[in-house]
Amino acid sequence: MFGKILIANRGEIALRIQRACREMGIKTVAVHSTADADAKYVRLADESVCIGPAQSNLSYLNIPAIISAAEVTDAEAIHPGYGFLSENADFAERVEKSGFAFIGPRAESIRLMGDKVSAKQAMKAAGVPCVPGSDGALPDDPEEIISIARKIGYPIIIKAAGGGGGRGMRVVRTEAALLTSVSMTREEARLAFGNPTVYMEKFLENPRHIEIQVLSDNFQNAIYLGERDCSMQRRNQKVLEEAPAYGIPRKLIDKLGSRCVDACKRIGYRGAGTFEFLYENGEFYFIEMNTRVQVEHPVSELITGVDIVCEQIRIAAGERLRYKQRDIQIRGHAIECRINAEDPFTFVPCPGKVTGWHLPGGPGIRIDTHVFAGYSVPPYYDSMIGKIIAHGDTRDQAIARMRVALSEFAAEGIKTNVKLHRMLLADERFARGGTSIHYLEEKLRARSASGVA
Repeated sequence: MFGKILIANRGEIALRIQRACREMGIKTVAVHSTADADAKYVRLADESVCIGPAQSNLSYLNIPAIISAAEVTDAEAIHPGYGFLSENADFAERVEKSGFAFIGPRAESIRLMGDKVSAKQAMKAAGVPCVPGSDGALPDDPEEIISIARKIGYPIIIKAAGGGGGRGMRVVRTEAALLTSVSMTREEARLAFGNPTVYMEKFLENPRHIEIQVLSDNFQNAIYLGERDCSMQRRNQKVLEEAPAYGIPRKLIDKLGSRCVDACKRIGYRGAGTFEFLYENGEFYFIEMNTRVQVEHPVSELITGVDIVCEQIRIAAGERLRYKQRDIQIRGHAIECRINAEDPFTFVPCPGKVTGWHLPGGPGIRIDTHVFAGYSVPPYYDSMIGKIIAHGDTRDQAIARMRVALSEFAAEGIKTNVKLHRMLLADERFARGGTSIHYLEEKLRARSASGVA
């Protein structure tokens, strides 16, 4: 096992990784920008290294600075968390060439799954169901593009091969708009991701967003930790997640999970990962694989009892998976609300000093946050400042516990999106379960049209 791990991230995930390391008796190195010098995880680390100014490209995305920090502190491994460099294959490669263990997949796996075209081809070969589409990058010939779209049938969606985070996508409903949409998406992809390659898929009208969490070691052992429903989204950004997915037959999930496990073995995947699917009319369609720990991993931990971050570390240290698939039992239901420092309905970020901070508690409540009273939320990074997770024996109990937790939460000095979460947890349609990925945006549009403040 490692003696010391460098955490190449910030915020709540840096603290989450640090806690896992301390539980395992591993020393930690926190790297930080000048803006995060007084952060909780920096104060609690065994060592800390400032790697640059506030701007991400000069600090948390600065590969040479991170590698140097690992060298000067004699760290043995680097955990990238999520976001920043977590799915950067060049970073993973550089880490391991520099003599450190990368707590994540091999660089070739990140490259394979980071390109949506190659990922889809790999999943098809592994028997994972995929959305009908172009089966590769779109050609340059306009007539061929039109022909492909006609075969798929409108509406279709144009996606950037190197895209992510809800960017690099455009829905096309008519042939008249097709070629212009392809051209615009290519240019956006080139500017945003450095890769103009785009592909085409059938656009599903009212799907749910379902994820399969996997763990895989270096010895062809792999398991799945049930599923998550991440359908409550705004502009393709997740707001609330839950596990398991309400109303989907267990046999369908088990069949899908087994195929994901087989895919992990086929591509030689290592570590934690998430297969993301759209689900509509009883069918699953693969959209992408995230080769890292997810923001929403706590809901999977609470329903299975598996500490995903600890298992990531063990796998990276060369240990075999401690679990067989038969060991994984789904217990109860969990819901996660992402807490952001932003206006709850305009979504404008609200950085600033937290003058008051009261967190909820009680049975089944877990809080993942790095914030404390007196902390200043910096304006340079993602606005998420924490997560409230509620677990219960049933979905109804988890909802009830989350409602109580949200009513107890209080933050002063900044705005948060807790009011939005309270609205969702009181929503009758959400309570029934099974909402599509479009439900939240439709609800927000209706709210805005009604003139509600």
